[in-house]
Amino acid sequence: QLQLVESGGGLVQAGGSLSLSCTAPGRTFTNYDMGWFRQAPGKGREFVAAISWSGARTDFADSVKGRFTISRDNAKNTVYLQMNSLKPEDTAVYYCAACFGIGRRLATTVTEYNYWGQGTQVTVSS
Repeated sequence: QLQLVESGGGLVQAGGSLSLSCTAPGRTFTNYDMGWFRQAPGKGREFVAAISWSGARTDFADSVKGRFTISRDNAKNTVYLQMNSLKPEDTAVYYCAACFGIGRRLATTVTEYNYWGQGTQVTVSS
């Protein structure tokens, strides 16, 4: 079992930035592809970004391309989501997730991920 813990959420004005982190206390997730999802009130959980186990490959939802970046430091067992130019529609609970890996492409759907964190709230005010 892999426990994931997110941090870094908060309240920010539109146009601002936030950086989220995800760690796995006491465990290594070097062998996992990692992803970030978000869920706004009344909506389903949606894909935001993913990164391969080595960090060589990344993928982003169209809605965040050019504004968000994903990175990882395997030595620190940490995955990051840097969010810039935030918009009110980015308001959601953000979840970190780990995937065993599905081949050449990165997983982008909820069912493809094996472990989830509890989430961290991001609120963007207008």
